[in-house]
Amino acid sequence: MHGQPRPYWNPLVAGLILGLALLATFLVTGHGLGASGLSARLTAALGSWILPEATAANAYLGGYVKAGAPLAGWITWEVLGVVLGGLIGSLTSRRFRPKVEGGPRLTPARRLTYAFVGGALVGFGARLARGCTSGLGLSGSATLAVAGFVFLIAFFAAGFLTMRLARGAWT
Repeated sequence: MHGQPRPYWNPLVAGLILGLALLATFLVTGHGLGASGLSARLTAALGSWILPEATAANAYLGGYVKAGAPLAGWITWEVLGVVLGGLIGSLTSRRFRPKVEGGPRLTPARRLTYAFVGGALVGFGARLARGCTSGLGLSGSATLAVAGFVFLIAFFAAGFLTMRLARGAWT
């Protein structure tokens, strides 16, 4: 990790590679990319370990438990691959630097609190919508699903509104 970091990829090249990866995923597996399903699978796996009867009887998590081995799904391996790929990419480009990003008026503890609350809200919303940004926005739009485009419009509008509200903490 010594020396100058390598430049970022050209966004057009990265987008083209992402599109080809999405196409390959559709062709090989019959479904698109997604990530939020892993949180439900993790919850089902933990629930079946801690409170197996209650988890199996739960209307939402019970299906994962009844199907057997909640973490054995493709989405588990996809998310692990994304995390590992991101780590390898940051190490090989000499850009791996653990730190908490934030504005001058934002303490690391407050920044982590914002990140946790925001992540929990996005995760809850993704499960309500039955898909996350990659599942609904990327894969849904790639199949020309109206829900994918509606989601993307709402996602960007909410992001813009949140940015306007939280701007003071970053400047």
